[in-house]
Amino acid sequence: MRNGLLILLFLVSSVASADERPNIIFMMSDDQAWNGLSVAMHPNIPWSKSSVVDTPNLERLALQGMRFSAAYAPASVCSPTRISLQTGRSPAAMHWTKAAPNVTASGNFKMLAPRLVKQINANSVTIGERLQSAGYATAHYGKWHINGGGPSKHGYDDGDGDIGNEYAQRYADPNPVDIFGMAKRAAGFMEKSKRENKPFFIQMSWHALHSPGNAMKSSLAKYAKRMGGAAADKRIGFAAIAEDLDSGVGMVVDAVDRLGLADNTYVIYMSDNGSGGAGGKRRGGLSGGKGSVWEGGIRSPLIIRGPKVPANSWCHERVVGYDFYPTFCGWAGLDPSRLPSGIEGGCIDSLLDDGKGVVERPREELVFHFPHYQSGDGPHSALFLGQFKLMKFYETGRLALFNINADISEQNDLVNQRPEQAKALEERLEGYLKEVQAQFAIPNPQYDSSRPQAELKKGKKGGKGRSRKNNYPRRTLRGPGG
Repeated sequence: MRNGLLILLFLVSSVASADERPNIIFMMSDDQAWNGLSVAMHPNIPWSKSSVVDTPNLERLALQGMRFSAAYAPASVCSPTRISLQTGRSPAAMHWTKAAPNVTASGNFKMLAPRLVKQINANSVTIGERLQSAGYATAHYGKWHINGGGPSKHGYDDGDGDIGNEYAQRYADPNPVDIFGMAKRAAGFMEKSKRENKPFFIQMSWHALHSPGNAMKSSLAKYAKRMGGAAADKRIGFAAIAEDLDSGVGMVVDAVDRLGLADNTYVIYMSDNGSGGAGGKRRGGLSGGKGSVWEGGIRSPLIIRGPKVPANSWCHERVVGYDFYPTFCGWAGLDPSRLPSGIEGGCIDSLLDDGKGVVERPREELVFHFPHYQSGDGPHSALFLGQFKLMKFYETGRLALFNINADISEQNDLVNQRPEQAKALEERLEGYLKEVQAQFAIPNPQYDSSRPQAELKKGKKGGKGRSRKNNYPRRTLRGPGG
């Protein structure tokens, strides 16, 4: 009898502990620039926020939580980021480094990009599966875009199915790209989880900023007036859909507060990739854009509000999207030694007290690998170590070296001043890519230097210090599936 009572007390204690674990809401926008919000992403950089777009709900979230000035999406395009977030591994390690179709030999490019299998492996253990196995209620709303049967096949109790960009096009005013529908479903899932006394994990993979013409008519009219153009202008649509997205974020956060869950819920907001992000003429900006590993392609806005996060605080430590896999598992009380093999991220929980600390990852360096043509730079990679960033361009073998802490716009190439350091970082880059068996572009046997290469969609090459007249969100080199 006494043993039975002890077992019962143990079970009750275990359930209580589970109930005390934090809820997690992870929100990810699509194609939103580091400085695409009306929230500054760096306290000392005026152009780190938009002077055009209004995002008042994200401003409120930032005042209630912590901003990360050096946050990075795992990739400069969408589906590689999505597979990385689900698995805790880099796109290079997952062999999924591009979203849109690759160029072909007939395009007369110097190199041919690797063939990709664009499907999540059935053996991959997703963050949804890990948290579900730990007793969390799990949901994934919005853009999945990594195939494999959709969220329900990979650890999610509820979701919108195996959907991609095409889904967003169905929804216009009064529910632009399903922003408000997603927010309502998330609120309903929170209510159900609260009734069942279960901690929950919800990933909100917003479709916006896709289909900007589907923005609310009132938002389009507002920005047409503000920006002096027609509502059909894509620039105006991007600004309008960004504000509509902010309204959806506000609905989700309001639901957390209304249900009395704020004290035990982490709310996280970031983008799936960069989208350029100049601050305007002579005001500085980020080099490159979508499809490049310059800062404009990979640096992402990131805001976290949560139980112990100080209000209106900052973190300047470098973090990357796949850090969230071990972080979420830590919050759920899972033993770090039982994480799937190959996890590359590190738990960022220690940063949330005061923004200071070290993220312990299996490797000290961070690598971003893009062996494709999309941005105009050709196949290239980047490695971060300490305050330095090395870039390697495979067509020519060129190296570029930047003190990224002091030169966020990547204007001062130090490779000739620090050749030995550049060579050492190149060796680390090669070592990492070899370790994860990364795929590379190879020479094109049909390349003919006397013929022009096919024209890529108009975009921006990095490292030239170009700036734009406005810092509205802008996508570069669009392609199917981006």
